[in-house]
Amino acid sequence: MSGNIYQFSADLNNGESQSLENFRGKVLLVVNTASACGFTPQYEGLQQLQAEYGERGFSVLAFPCNQFGSQESGDDESIRSFCDLTFNISFPLFSKIDVNGPNAHPLYQWMKSKKGGWLGANIKWNFTKFLVDGEGRVVERYAPTTKPESIAGDIEKLLS
Repeated sequence: MSGNIYQFSADLNNGESQSLENFRGKVLLVVNTASACGFTPQYEGLQQLQAEYGERGFSVLAFPCNQFGSQESGDDESIRSFCDLTFNISFPLFSKIDVNGPNAHPLYQWMKSKKGGWLGANIKWNFTKFLVDGEGRVVERYAPTTKPESIAGDIEKLLS
């Protein structure tokens, strides 16, 4: 699978379709998220990255997913409410998707083909992170246990 992230679109949490072309030139951290996971507090770190680097051409893109332990069972409205009330996020929140299996979103199929993980291409758990450079290429993949703040140095390098 060639190309870059800009060839994809996805539905935002409000149902509006969003072309990832709109993020051209930005450094992106694409994350599959969940509201009832042991890693859910990472939303706070993701929001800190957004606050620190957003004005310099960076954005987190959050993709809720219910494929791991049914930890994101709510609908889009309840997910948005949780994220706003608990973490006051300012980055784009997309509609719930699958990241593995036959119904995996094409964006995730493509990213996994660019950077495999411990389980080959499959996503292991919630809060797996993909760092995308300003050219739309996947440059790094981070495990769910990787705290967002530990990625700051890699984001800095791509922004400078």
